Amino acid sequence: MNWRSTHAHWGVLAKAFHWLAALGIFALAAIGLYMVGMPLGLAKLKMYLLHKALGITVLALVLLRLLWRLFDRHPRYPPGMPRWQVGVAHASHALLYLLLLAVPISGWVYNSASGFPLPWFGLVDLPAIAPVSKPLAHLALTVHETAFWTLAALVLLHVAAAIEHHVRQRDAVLARMLPWRTRRAHAISDGENP
Repeated sequence: MNWRSTHAHWGVLAKAFHWLAALGIFALAAIGLYMVGMPLGLAKLKMYLLHKALGITVLALVLLRLLWRLFDRHPRYPPGMPRWQVGVAHASHALLYLLLLAVPISGWVYNSASGFPLPWFGLVDLPAIAPVSKPLAHLALTVHETAFWTLAALVLLHVAAAIEHHVRQRDAVLARMLPWRTRRAHAISDGENP
């Protein structure tokens, strides 16, 4: 078990950041889509508080993951992968990170501009990052929703590309990011042809 990534596979910390953020994003999407249709009341307020606290947690995970990427090596792309695919992979990962920052930050701006408190799981109140302003709140909500739907589409493409690499190209792009080591990931690590 390697904490750091190697030329062949992702390390434990990179995988942990990836899968924890993924779980958080899916939970946030489910909660967010569910809560907007709820009737006003205490249950809806609790869902909003959970959504906000989880959003801040995912933001922290993404920031930690970006910090870790500065010090951790990145596995190489499979041999023979076309340059255009490498370019698309780099661009899509950059856009994923941008959206993973834009969605929670725009939500925080919306919360601040609306004048709402931002308690993190009842443990600490986070400061406002924007002045109270109805136009700013409207803009931040629009950015939040647009960035969310763009992120959702990009995540679907990301998953589809990983599955395509696994099923059609039969390389270890997906296998090396799974929380467990597969035969294909072992073969790549050992320099064999999977």
